[in-house]
Amino acid sequence: MNISNSKKIVIVIISLLIIAITFETLQQLYFIRRYNIVPNITFFDVLKSQSFQWVIWMSFGIVLFWYSKRNFSETPLQLSYLVRFALFILLLTFIDLVTISIVQIFRSEMTFTLTPFWEEFMPFYTYQKGPIFVLGYSALAIIFHLFFLNAQLQIQVQELSELKEVNLQLYNSLKNEINDQTTILNIKIGNKRKIIPIEDILWIEADDYCVKVHLQDGSTYTMRSSLKTLETKLPNGYLRVHRKAIVNMKMAKELNTATTAKLILSNKAEVPVSKSNLRTVMDFIS
Repeated sequence: MNISNSKKIVIVIISLLIIAITFETLQQLYFIRRYNIVPNITFFDVLKSQSFQWVIWMSFGIVLFWYSKRNFSETPLQLSYLVRFALFILLLTFIDLVTISIVQIFRSEMTFTLTPFWEEFMPFYTYQKGPIFVLGYSALAIIFHLFFLNAQLQIQVQELSELKEVNLQLYNSLKNEINDQTTILNIKIGNKRKIIPIEDILWIEADDYCVKVHLQDGSTYTMRSSLKTLETKLPNGYLRVHRKAIVNMKMAKELNTATTAKLILSNKAEVPVSKSNLRTVMDFIS
């Protein structure tokens, strides 16, 4: 079963809260029993008495989510970025402690005055809740950063996927119009190079490790290549009719199959056609 990123982040935060609340409650329960402050107290009694404190902490966690989203950066290790978040977390923790202290004063049915607030409640909750609240907010800040980073990466992946799709469509459309077949032959002759348009070719003959290119004007040039290589580069209409010959079929005037199959070209040259290639030639002609 696939779980969305939003559900994953909720599961992680809930797990973090359960661990933090359980740890802090067990810690308080230990001190209460160790110094016999309240007799016969249970884990759930301690949890109930301080539940409002965690509700306040979680409420201000929403503000941290908003701050993290607004100040998100792909480079969180910059000193200024870390300092801003550290100061904001300390500010949130201070507001938490002030709020908890005020609520606890009213819950105790005491008259609110600054002296017990600053000298009794604030120091007590700063020692009791301050460190774990700071650690909890720090963990949330890291989780929120990873969440926003993942969301941004998903957007970038989607954009790249769309770009890939567009480029693939463009490639497919151009592939039908453009091919990598050659339009000329580049033949080295001494220190020079002869550029021969392929439409001037009558046929090409294999000659050991080279080929002989026969042109319509009757000239012949030797080229360092193979028929197999040229066969892949030449466009349609240039057929491999024999293991030793490629023919420009535009220049073929007649197919003679009386004895040994052969093509008669426009200059009366005769090029043999092998049995294995005869069907290809006949299909092309038809």
